[in-house]
Amino acid sequence: MAARLPSWAWVTGLTAGATAAVVVLAVQADHGPHPTAAVTRPSASASPHPHATVTPKEPADPALPDQSGDGRRIVYSVGEKRVWLVDATGRATRTFTVWPGTVSPQPGRYSITLRTQSLKGSDGVEIEHVMYFTKVSGVNVAFSNALDGASPPPANGQKLGGIRMHKEDGAALWSFGDQGTKVAVVD
Repeated sequence: MAARLPSWAWVTGLTAGATAAVVVLAVQADHGPHPTAAVTRPSASASPHPHATVTPKEPADPALPDQSGDGRRIVYSVGEKRVWLVDATGRATRTFTVWPGTVSPQPGRYSITLRTQSLKGSDGVEIEHVMYFTKVSGVNVAFSNALDGASPPPANGQKLGGIRMHKEDGAALWSFGDQGTKVAVVD
């Protein structure tokens, strides 16, 4: 004769099975598409569509500065603290913000004179994707990014010519600009 399981054993087994199923479904749902909430705003005027949905616009990238040259180039705006990568047709393919050093280049036309994969910056930070393009008062001015992706530490009175950027932007700039690539510096 077979032994009967007590009711508490059945309840415990079913509860454990149900909990496991819920966990599996939750993990699967976490990896699936996530719904987004629609933004609705009330209108001051009468509308034939009282429940119209307003889709927020993506913020537009800042326009490429006028008088930044032509052709394939890197454009650096000292005032906007921003870089644009411009293809041969004159279209900006990427733009991003940067953290400039304490020494800024004068507006003008330059070119990449030296590329170094990685080194220790004059501020003591390990950097990579270093692309030199001018010198100001004996200080080298170059684009780079910190190996750890961090923004530069305070300068503490040092004269620094590093124009730092996020790690992914540094990699994009490194891929874009070879030695000789034009650099346009604007206000």
